[in-house]
Amino acid sequence: MTAQPLAAAPWTDIPEGGTDLRLVVADMDGTLLQPDGEVPASFWPLLERMQERGIAFVPASGRQLATLQADFGPRGVRSFVAENGTVVLRDEEIVQTTTLDPRVAREAIIAGREAAARHDVGVVRCGVHGAYVERSDDAFLRVAGTYYHRLSVVEDLLAVPEEVIKVAVHAAGGAAQIAEEVFARVARTEQVVVSGANWVDVMPALADKGRGVRALQESLGASAAQTAVFGDYLNDLPMFPASELSFAMAGAHPEVAAAARYRAPGNDEAGVVQVLERLLGD
Repeated sequence: MTAQPLAAAPWTDIPEGGTDLRLVVADMDGTLLQPDGEVPASFWPLLERMQERGIAFVPASGRQLATLQADFGPRGVRSFVAENGTVVLRDEEIVQTTTLDPRVAREAIIAGREAAARHDVGVVRCGVHGAYVERSDDAFLRVAGTYYHRLSVVEDLLAVPEEVIKVAVHAAGGAAQIAEEVFARVARTEQVVVSGANWVDVMPALADKGRGVRALQESLGASAAQTAVFGDYLNDLPMFPASELSFAMAGAHPEVAAAARYRAPGNDEAGVVQVLERLLGD
């Protein structure tokens, strides 16, 4: 595990083009994606340069694997850390999955259902091959569909036969309150992660983005010194100890900013692109 400094340094402290990169891992929302949810156009030429040099670019997100593949697969990206690390794909082959105990998954789904009587929430049951919801109003389906490309409406989430890798809850009024109020008991044994302003993920205790990054490092033969990671929210924290080039975006959650080695410009300034331009340094 790589020790992190007490205060993040500005990204401009890094010498231009002096880095032996093998692996670049970036969170999506609030990190690589612009505020409108789009990948900066200036990123795609950088992706081609990384691919020419044999540098693996890996999206790491709470989003579904199918969603990430639809967005990046046509551009030649073949490795992903999806569903906050519960599914890891390398060269289109699943190298790691982590599932919830069925009893825990059931408890989380029921807790989410009960919370819906008091809050504007929607529960998503996530499997490797698809995601499932009971709530079918257009507003919720639009939000969930952004993150889950393969999304099915079912009558009973508890009756879906597929194993559960994650239970995600969208809380329109804010995720932090729901995480504490609704999932305190589940959090005693499993991970309850606030993965965005409005999303809470209930995941297996051993699953996180950092574990996914380490699985890819082992598979690729990439060291922490050869790995760059970018993030902005609490679910990105486990990635930072796996890298000596960890970047918190401007405006990142305070805990993320404190854990990163470097500060990067915000996603509204295409901060990932700016930093990668410096690291690649043609």
